Amino acid sequence: MPTPLIEYTDASPEVRAVYDDIMATRKTDTINNFWKTIARDPVTLRRTWESIKQIMGPGALDPLTKELIYVAVSATNQCEYCVASHGASARKKGMTEEMFGELMVIVGMANETNALASGYRVEVDEQFR
Repeated sequence: MPTPLIEYTDASPEVRAVYDDIMATRKTDTINNFWKTIARDPVTLRRTWESIKQIMGPGALDPLTKELIYVAVSATNQCEYCVASHGASARKKGMTEEMFGELMVIVGMANETNALASGYRVEVDEQFR
């Protein structure tokens, strides 16, 4: 059974302030279920939003690359919600179906070779150090 959602109308002033910042930053009038779920703990809500806002904001990596990385890690961690939400965001930033397919093949290959290297305890080559 999913955790109950904290809707804007039922939110405390502290939670509403974070919701308002999310909507203003993302230029939207809706709050995703992820935020509505973690809003049960306003401290976690604010901390998580501030971290996401900073990490996914402007930086050395372009916005699409950041979303692609998020999708790849989310797929590896089997987080259906994050694959869906960041997949949608990546599509808005230019990810094509061909790019998504190639990304998933890379994720699958990396997971396979990571497991083999870990299982066999492969020593790192000197040239990679």
